[in-house]
Amino acid sequence: MGRDPREFLQIGDASERTGLTQRTLRYYEEKGLLRSPARMEGGFRLYSGDDIDRLERIKELRELLGFSLADIKEMLDAEDVRLQIKSEWRKDADAAEKAQKMRVAREITLQQLQLIDQKMAKMATMRDQLAERIAKYDANLRQWSEESAARQHS
Repeated sequence: MGRDPREFLQIGDASERTGLTQRTLRYYEEKGLLRSPARMEGGFRLYSGDDIDRLERIKELRELLGFSLADIKEMLDAEDVRLQIKSEWRKDADAAEKAQKMRVAREITLQQLQLIDQKMAKMATMRDQLAERIAKYDANLRQWSEESAARQHS
């Protein structure tokens, strides 16, 4: 994802870098969205570049797609499975083993797509409702404008 995984930030710096509060970082850890970070001797949390990337992904899913924390966890868990498959991939594995891993990766990606499709369908419904409301407002404004113009000519 572009960050140096060897770079570590204390919670205040991680908070500043991501725009999330320290409380939110702790909450995400508590809810399993973020793995427990490494710790210094005094118990201070240390966030890696990978942790910062994961926090940015959480923000993207929450802000861009309006995902709930449960939805975000589902998406991130699927990504973790995909990354595990990738890390265990062996070019010299037999075709059956490769096919099995590919089927698992395909299934979790399908689940992610379904989740996004559900959100998009809800957003499309909401958009249609708002567009209908605008059309009603426009129709009323035209009618009142016509009535006003007719009164002025009489």
